[in-house]
Amino acid sequence: MARLWRYGLLLSRQREVAEDLVQATCVRALERAGQFVPGTRMDRWLLSILHSIWLNEVRARRVRFGQGAVDADVALAFDGEHAAHTHVLAAQVIRRVAALPETQRETLYLAYVEGLSYREVAEVLQVPIGTVMSRLATARLKLAEYPPLHSVTSTINGERR
Repeated sequence: MARLWRYGLLLSRQREVAEDLVQATCVRALERAGQFVPGTRMDRWLLSILHSIWLNEVRARRVRFGQGAVDADVALAFDGEHAAHTHVLAAQVIRRVAALPETQRETLYLAYVEGLSYREVAEVLQVPIGTVMSRLATARLKLAEYPPLHSVTSTINGERR
């Protein structure tokens, strides 16, 4: 369930929408349980269902209204100096990844965050494996164009860290 929720949050950028996507995915999976092929990976099947539901939602939203985004600064909380440094770096990475086109962002997520193989990503997204490889290569090039990430330096008792 956590993998589905993370993927739903990545796609929608809204916690409530991600929760709705996971719920809709579970309902659809139960309704279509007979379509699951024993011996295959259930997580990949569920991710594929969630992706399909999201595409339908995006099409419907284009007709009805625009969509919002989760602000990285609000979504990530921190406690203490080390966590603050980690938060700043994470927020920078999230902003950079969020700036990628949706197709690259979701491909990057499935491959590097969820750890799916290129073939598995291709099956979830229902695209050729070459498309997955191309999207990942393009995303890596775009991310490499950014200047290096900067960590926070602070002054405590007059000492720079």
